[in-house]
Amino acid sequence: MKRILPAPFLLALVLSFHHSAARAQSNPEVTAAELLKHVRYLASDQLEGRKAGSKGAELAAQYVANEFKRYSLKPLGDQGTYFQSFEFVAGIELGVLNTLSYTFRGRSTSTVVNRDFRPLGFSSSESFTGDLVFAGYGISAPGNNYNDYDGIDPQGKAVLVLRNAPPSDSTRNFTQFSSLRYKAAKARELGVKALVIVTGPADSDTDELLKLSYDQSTGNAGIPAVHVTRKVADELLRPTGKTISDLEKRIISTGTPQSTPVAGVTLSMTVELKEIRQSTKNIIGYLEGNDPLLKDQLVILGAHHDHLGFGGEGSGSLKPDTVAVHNGADDNASGTAGLLELAQAFAVSQGSLKRSMLFISFAGEEMGLLGSAHYVKNPTVPLERAIVMINMDMIGRLNHRALLIGGIGTSAGFEDLVNKHNADSAFVLKLTKDGFGPSDHASFYGKQIPVFHFWTDLHPDYHRASDDYDRINYEGMEQVARYIWKIASDLGEAPDKPQYVAVAAPRPMGRSTRVYMGTIPDFGGESEGMKISGVREGSPAAKAGLQGGDVIIKFGKVDVKNLYDFSYALGEYKPDDEVDIVVKRGTEIKTMRVKLEKRN
Repeated sequence: MKRILPAPFLLALVLSFHHSAARAQSNPEVTAAELLKHVRYLASDQLEGRKAGSKGAELAAQYVANEFKRYSLKPLGDQGTYFQSFEFVAGIELGVLNTLSYTFRGRSTSTVVNRDFRPLGFSSSESFTGDLVFAGYGISAPGNNYNDYDGIDPQGKAVLVLRNAPPSDSTRNFTQFSSLRYKAAKARELGVKALVIVTGPADSDTDELLKLSYDQSTGNAGIPAVHVTRKVADELLRPTGKTISDLEKRIISTGTPQSTPVAGVTLSMTVELKEIRQSTKNIIGYLEGNDPLLKDQLVILGAHHDHLGFGGEGSGSLKPDTVAVHNGADDNASGTAGLLELAQAFAVSQGSLKRSMLFISFAGEEMGLLGSAHYVKNPTVPLERAIVMINMDMIGRLNHRALLIGGIGTSAGFEDLVNKHNADSAFVLKLTKDGFGPSDHASFYGKQIPVFHFWTDLHPDYHRASDDYDRINYEGMEQVARYIWKIASDLGEAPDKPQYVAVAAPRPMGRSTRVYMGTIPDFGGESEGMKISGVREGSPAAKAGLQGGDVIIKFGKVDVKNLYDFSYALGEYKPDDEVDIVVKRGTEIKTMRVKLEKRN
């Protein structure tokens, strides 16, 4: 005979069963098992490398949002959601009108795009018609006793130049002058109106046109620029009686420029490039504190969830010839997993929180800190409420107990805090004072917010397709995440808030003769010029009065259109030189004078 249990007992049994099942699937504490679960999904082939703007990145964002909802975090994105969407330039494509033709002795010859020529990804979209000169490798290096522009007048003309650079030797090093961006910047500085690049036979057996690729971190070069085949270059050079091969061999054998006007040739070209714009999203969740005096203050924890997609040229992959899913288990499924586990742990104890906490999963970090740059410009909680930002980027490869922590100099007491919670020497701490660096914490430090940056160092799988979930040290991840939890807990409860400290610029190791300026680029900015997110304390830039948000539009004689222009202009000077800089600050145009310093 069956025994019929009372209804209240049955209800209690069912609830107990569901509670046990839920705990088996979701432990409120940070655990290696849950970290594995998160990383295994985020770094799965299904998400196709989580490239910003892709379906995989959308799946990752939805996963994080679902977890935030499950932990009962308050959504603080757009229109009551967890998502803060923003647009970015994902790439470049050819427009309708891309032409190149030339006229010699009354005869006009047209070429075919993608067969005979192809615009370069940093080209401006505009037209040119005029004279042509051959300018060797397009290098002006007085310090190396070499100048391809000597003896020719490039002003207002198009220049035909070789890729790369002449061979370096014990007395001359041309490495820094070999990039196409340098050639474009130098040409524009000298008044050139169009740039034509060709690959000489000494550099390549093949004569393939360069792929159209977009540089995420900078704008266009301010000059139309194309790559042509050697056949087209030889046709352009016909009036000189020489070929590209002849001229290249002569430069290499003599070590001297062979620049020459190309008499009688009129070059016409039109470049039309279109930006491919996509949208992606940060995910933002909030836990409100309970202390009447402290709850308006905010501890921010963050990590980026994007990676490199399928890799390939221009993706950031360190094996760009390998087109395969770059799962990014350590970079940065590990940090995202840590963020989720900490969000869950703090949500469980929300009733005892004193300060409020904000959890942000950033998009577009791999493309230049786009998500964090967008957030600090469009905060969903006023930035003045933030007392600290804690960033986790690559926390999954703990090896020999080594844990790297950046930002410990950004507020007094940070070093004591990290040592306090490592009294048992669980970690071998490697500490860096600087608050700037190549991850999302830099965007917050640029807004004068103290920061921490936690990571477990680079490894052979970094930015390669081999960075997969089975190579993560999950027990080590758990230790790191629990350690960060302790530090964040202290920061959330301490009676006094951390005070921002401007850290003096670190000096790089080794000997260097390069000059030092101390500006921090704003990679998320799309303004023409070189926008800066901040300047290093005590640097020449700081002494000159530059500040975060300034857009450098002229450096010395050089009009600055992008970061490359600024870098190459800076390279023209030596320590102790004084240079006038023109910046745009809001609607004002200001001129400042900076005295450059030696790097070491």
